[in-house]
Amino acid sequence: MLYSLYELGHMSVAPLRIAALMQSSMLRSPFNPMGGTEAGRTAAAAADLFESMTRRYRKPEWQLPTTTINGVDVGVTPVSAWSSPWADMIHFERDADALKQARGDKSDPTVLIVAPMSGHYATLLRDTVSAFLPDHEVYITDWADARMVPVIAGRFDLNDYIDHVMGMLRSLGPQTHVVAVCQPGPAVLAAVALMAEEDDPCTPASMTIMGSPIDARKSPTAPNLLAEQRDIGWFKTNMIHTVPAIYPGAFRRVYPGFVQLASFMGMNLSSHVDAHRGYFENLVKGDGEPADKHRKFYDEYLAVMDLSEEFYIQTLVEIFQEYRLPNGTMTHRGRKVDPSKITKTALLTVEGENDDISGIGQTQAAHDICGNIPEQMRRDYIQPGVGHYGVFSGRRFRTEIYPRVREFMRNFHSNASRGVRKLRVVGQD
Repeated sequence: MLYSLYELGHMSVAPLRIAALMQSSMLRSPFNPMGGTEAGRTAAAAADLFESMTRRYRKPEWQLPTTTINGVDVGVTPVSAWSSPWADMIHFERDADALKQARGDKSDPTVLIVAPMSGHYATLLRDTVSAFLPDHEVYITDWADARMVPVIAGRFDLNDYIDHVMGMLRSLGPQTHVVAVCQPGPAVLAAVALMAEEDDPCTPASMTIMGSPIDARKSPTAPNLLAEQRDIGWFKTNMIHTVPAIYPGAFRRVYPGFVQLASFMGMNLSSHVDAHRGYFENLVKGDGEPADKHRKFYDEYLAVMDLSEEFYIQTLVEIFQEYRLPNGTMTHRGRKVDPSKITKTALLTVEGENDDISGIGQTQAAHDICGNIPEQMRRDYIQPGVGHYGVFSGRRFRTEIYPRVREFMRNFHSNASRGVRKLRVVGQD
């Protein structure tokens, strides 16, 4: 019912949003004498603010047309290299001729970046991808919006997520490096453990886990405490809703994106209010640069996706309530997940000093449970002065964190690795 009411509210306000767009356009016309007055600028700014707050934000584009390698501009094209109804693995293909001009015959390590399935689209990691592009063949998981997946495609839970990670790693082959950003850390660690136990030749050469709840008991944050304080029945009653019939995933039970967004913004409501007040003031003053930065940030931040009920609930129980991975009780389709089986995959953990999503120690816990990785194959790094998003984006990520990740991968990358792989594999294996 809540989902249907939300859609009804969005449709009801559509005429007002269109009127606001028309008013803004009219007031900013060079032929309108009111446009240059304070009253005109204020009215136009108010119309812009109303439109931005009532708009439906679509999945953003990657907007990474080029990368620069040794002073050479190299074209980049995102293409799907592996797919299922629930995900695409996007390969950022670099133009072969320009790449050869920049690199010669040298090949770059392959890295799979596993993006969170936690409300925002994979494009939230645009800065992460951009940093890796000059030195790596970059692939990323692009998870599907659950409201767009027909019920006939079946369920998707944490076991399926782990299967997807293993399937992608196998399609990329040996000597791939994997990077888990935030939420997927436990699933990626589980996937690597399962592959290591099988002595799978496609077990990754290195595993980098960034700002992730490997053990959410350590330095608990507000989201961790909420998960502990409420029983699972409360979450099912208050957070799970049915997709309306207007979407391909009609009647699927989901954790809606708009509910997640309300939770995200509620954690730092005052800062969001201040940001929108500043946006309004800059529009009135005609200060375009900070207004453009505001729009760019919120175009990404306000674009959200639904999660399947079973994935959300299973993740909540296993990772945030019962702590099965650090407790040694996690299973995958009835098979125990045993991180002690990981012996040949190097491990790097990265945390932010001021992370209010995954507190200090939660990611470091990976070292505790991966006890058989040789000491010389482990690294841990805490970045001073950054919060959660600063672990994988922003200036300090680009200048301080990424160089350490790049060096770590180079240290544990075989010289026998292959060159660029052209994949067009569809499926999970």
